[in-house]
Amino acid sequence: MSDTTTRGVRIIVQPRFVSEQSDPAQGQYLFAYHITIRNQGRETVQLISRHWVITDGEGKVEEVRGPGVVGYQPTLKPGEEFQYTSGCPLTTPVGTMHGSYQMVIPDRGEAFEARIEPFRLAAPRALH
Repeated sequence: MSDTTTRGVRIIVQPRFVSEQSDPAQGQYLFAYHITIRNQGRETVQLISRHWVITDGEGKVEEVRGPGVVGYQPTLKPGEEFQYTSGCPLTTPVGTMHGSYQMVIPDRGEAFEARIEPFRLAAPRALH
């Protein structure tokens, strides 16, 4: 799990192993992560883009960048939150992810990075 707050934007990540869509014998491990983005600040913010750094158990790093999250660029007024679930395939039973969301304060056109602290992706030991 990861729980990080940047300038009032709290990002909570809850990862889990998806056994029914994984095939350890073939080196295929699928992880899902549920994210809650909560605006605990005083100004409206909008999520513009994402940047993920994914590291597998062998140290191979992949970076993913793109607009929004799951097809949305949510705008959150103070006190509002947005939740979504996405997935990450790995070829190893363990790995980590971290990253950031590019946020904008629409009223001022000011941008900032909301950090996402590292979280662990791990299949149960019996599946290694």
